[in-house]
Amino acid sequence: MRINPEELRTLGNPALLRQPKTAFFCSRQYPESIERPTYLWALEQRYAHNCVVSGFHSKLEQAVFRYLLQGTGQPILYALGRGIQPNLRFEYGKEIEAGNLLFVSPFESTVRSITAETAEIRNMLVADMADQFFVPYMTAEGNIDRLLNHPLAKGKPVFTLDLPVNQPLIQRGARLYCPMGALGRSTGRYTPPRSPAI
Repeated sequence: MRINPEELRTLGNPALLRQPKTAFFCSRQYPESIERPTYLWALEQRYAHNCVVSGFHSKLEQAVFRYLLQGTGQPILYALGRGIQPNLRFEYGKEIEAGNLLFVSPFESTVRSITAETAEIRNMLVADMADQFFVPYMTAEGNIDRLLNHPLAKGKPVFTLDLPVNQPLIQRGARLYCPMGALGRSTGRYTPPRSPAI
């Protein structure tokens, strides 16, 4: 299922749709060991102003969203599993006016709650928009596992943490993310998507 960009409802800076994007997904239930390295990943995204796209639905996804919001000029695409409601403009007016945040939804504003079906459509939208994925942890045979096997995600790089709990992801070809070293020198194999040459 592909969603035509013209069919999207948006609130915020539509120019963010043209930026290279890393999709961030994490299962709702996850081991505590992934929290610190995931926050380090989010810190690097803020430092480099890499555009992050997500539904920001699970507990850790929501925490990372709040953390990213604290970054100056941090581009964020927030994909909704419901329609865009008027309260979003009041709640995130500062970030929207600054051009750093874009809410996107394939649903009319009359869709006010998230269901399993709308969440699946939202996740496919994120997969379609993404250039690559960062998945610090996923439950085997869960929603994210199925999403990464979807044609919309196939062929796009997937990065994960170098932890024993992620062996299923690593065995299926996920690349290892390693935090950057002192003074921004990379120690790992994670490559943020690059902006196209102008």
